[in-house]
Amino acid sequence: MKKRSSTHSRRQAARHLMNLRQVQDSMTVAEQPSIRNSLLAGLQGGITAAIALPLVLLSAWPHLVGFASLGALVALFGRFAPRRDRNMIVFLCLICQVTAVFSMSAVAWLGMSYTFQLCLLALSCGIFLFVGLVFGFGPPGPLIFVFAGAASMSDGLSFDQVIERTAATTAVALLALFICAATERFRYTHPSEAPGPGTPKLPIPHLLTMAGRASVGAGIAAFTSYLLGANHPAWAAMGALAVLQGTNLHINMNRALQRTAGTVVGAFLAWGVLVQDPSAWVIIGVLVGLQILTEIVIGYNYAIGQVLVTPMALLMTQLAAPQSAGAQMAPERVLDTVLGVAVGVGIAVLLSSIDDRRHLAKRHGRPDDARET
Repeated sequence: MKKRSSTHSRRQAARHLMNLRQVQDSMTVAEQPSIRNSLLAGLQGGITAAIALPLVLLSAWPHLVGFASLGALVALFGRFAPRRDRNMIVFLCLICQVTAVFSMSAVAWLGMSYTFQLCLLALSCGIFLFVGLVFGFGPPGPLIFVFAGAASMSDGLSFDQVIERTAATTAVALLALFICAATERFRYTHPSEAPGPGTPKLPIPHLLTMAGRASVGAGIAAFTSYLLGANHPAWAAMGALAVLQGTNLHINMNRALQRTAGTVVGAFLAWGVLVQDPSAWVIIGVLVGLQILTEIVIGYNYAIGQVLVTPMALLMTQLAAPQSAGAQMAPERVLDTVLGVAVGVGIAVLLSSIDDRRHLAKRHGRPDDARET
């Protein structure tokens, strides 16, 4: 009779993830692979926002400024790609961002229920994770597209509103693509044109497994938050996705700890801004600054980046819906994030493979005694 070694059980994996070494690992400050490329990506996104958002605010469609800000985010992708591939990556990310806005807005126009929209959002977490890994989008990953889909959720829309939202996102994303192409010569690429740091190439079955976990985890987190009466259950789904996009269990746990810590501090900063009831012009200025700073620091440690990403996300939400948002979003963001990362870690462990747990045990200095007797 065969018996699996307890060294690689799910219970033992959970113990590894909860020890002090894992916490210390999550606090590690990494060396930036290219501060120049990170700064350039931040500037490209910031310049796009600084040009587009004031123009939209002064136009006949100021209510679309939130969707315009979503288009600017595509400039953040492909910073470590070979020079010949960067523009194509930004273009593909444009397609994903526009698809996220259009699809979620369209189902709202078709009268689909909020629960159906949450199901679609959970499914999109897995789809965008898979697409991003296959095509090598790199950071900031699928969360950008899911954030766009979450921002597009609505109780009901007219067809004209669907077209307006999609057009605003597309127009600004095209501007971002143009700015990235125009400034590409300032980006550093290795003479060998080898891709920079990012998620290693994995076999398709492994990617499909990761995508399935992400959708399951995001769905559980979103519906749990919804049943608890939260106003933004999509934030819980995004918390779960942030954890489950990691390729190994120790990365899953690092992301959980880092996202939680960064969100707590960032939500406090966002509350300090939102409680002042800032104008749209002030929010735009703060967003541009945060965009640039985020890309500079997030490569050092994900938690440091989250300190800036959290107020940026909340301010973009405020920009898109000033009547229904406000300072009360800050504490809910923390609670939804805690719920989402807890679900994410739980799903990562429960749906882990024996190879996942072997890798974790080896990392924690346990002998690879996975042989079955």
